[in-house]
Amino acid sequence: MAKEKKQEFVQHITPRDENFSQWYTDVVTQTDLMDYTPVRGCMALKPYGNRIWELIHEQLDKMFKDTGHENVSMPMLIPESLLLKEADHVEGFAPEVAWVTQGGTEKLQERLAVRPTSETIFCTMFSKWVQSYRDLPLKYNQWCSVMRWEKTTRPFLRTAEFWWQEGHTVHATAEEAEEETQMMLNVYKTFCEKNLAIPVFAGQKSDKEKFAGARATYSVEAMMQDGKALQAGTSHNFGTNFAVPFEIQYLSKDGKLEYCHETSWGVSTRLIGAIIMTHGDERGLKLPPMIAPFQAVILPIAAHKGGVMEKCGEAFSALKAAGIRVKLDDRDNVSPGWKFNEWELKGVPVRVEIGPKDIENGVATVMRRDTFEKTAIPLDSLAEGVNALLADIQQNMYRIADEFRLAHTKDVHNYEELKAQVDGGYARAMWCGDQKCEDKIKEETAATSRNMPFDQTPIGDTCVCCGRKASKVMYFAKAY
Repeated sequence: MAKEKKQEFVQHITPRDENFSQWYTDVVTQTDLMDYTPVRGCMALKPYGNRIWELIHEQLDKMFKDTGHENVSMPMLIPESLLLKEADHVEGFAPEVAWVTQGGTEKLQERLAVRPTSETIFCTMFSKWVQSYRDLPLKYNQWCSVMRWEKTTRPFLRTAEFWWQEGHTVHATAEEAEEETQMMLNVYKTFCEKNLAIPVFAGQKSDKEKFAGARATYSVEAMMQDGKALQAGTSHNFGTNFAVPFEIQYLSKDGKLEYCHETSWGVSTRLIGAIIMTHGDERGLKLPPMIAPFQAVILPIAAHKGGVMEKCGEAFSALKAAGIRVKLDDRDNVSPGWKFNEWELKGVPVRVEIGPKDIENGVATVMRRDTFEKTAIPLDSLAEGVNALLADIQQNMYRIADEFRLAHTKDVHNYEELKAQVDGGYARAMWCGDQKCEDKIKEETAATSRNMPFDQTPIGDTCVCCGRKASKVMYFAKAY
């Protein structure tokens, strides 16, 4: 019966190998992470999806504070004149900007942009807050939502409004700004790999793909189960590109007026999409324990029998006291089999079953979501056993994702090899540095340059596209 019910419960999830895009949509909607709203391209985060974002927020925020950053809040409306101050920046974002043209019954004299990003408002405030070398560095971050009027949207991966954090820092020297840029890229890499169990490639973007207004952009690139890339985070070195037009200057120790050097960096709710597509399966979500809203769920078996609910309550208290995010599912209007399916669908890492036979044997039956393996853990050491299991699940999920990434990443040495490889993975290739080759590859294969790894050991000496001499190693892949 349990098998039949499980099949019935998940039959609406499209198999990944049949239609990966539809599988993703099915998982997002059936796991109650979000819902569509009346505004095109905008989503409402439901409690379960919002809790995942809260955990990402909490854990990343600690990492930011540990590296000396402080949180601030900036307004969401930006005067058009500010956006126009940095030419590359406004050109890059103009097609995506949503405008406010009227306040109440009055037409505004100047249009206000709903922030697509906050560089210009931060720069305006930095020009007021920075006067002397003693004021530097300023290392700020804000958690907010931004709006970009995307033509094609998909929940979490690309929405008109999305939630993110954006760090903005100001430094006295170019060296300090570059050090900050690299440090925050490494924070993102560590967070993706340790907390989300998502392996990433870290490196520098090409000039074509860098952030509008940046001197250099670095990214962490993840691989989804269909072999496509997903940009998981970016870190930008602006140099003085914004400081000059916004007149962000400081008086140096030598009494000279110098321009500041800036950085910016951010990740967004896109990370939830990355978690789904890196780890999920035909039964739904598969959440890394570190960001799972519930790390363990306790299911009473034959709850009506004496002692079962009492023992479940004791187990709940023990797990909670051990710092485990735990849920006791004591609903009496659905069967245990239904609960099994529901919590598997929601990706809870550990399921704890306690029934009369378990109590008689002094154990709980524990199943791990990543492998579906069952084991018996003594009730008197349940918290220790579950904590050890959660740590192993976290490591195992990373290992599986990393093995997949490595198996679907290959060195290619000619154009035919590149075209074949980007159909289902990353191609590492030599590139001459000419944007014309990037454009040709994108036009003919739909793949884009992802980033240049820091290890630039050559794998050849000619460009994979044009055949000319090349010295840059680049990852190419189709991307979300």
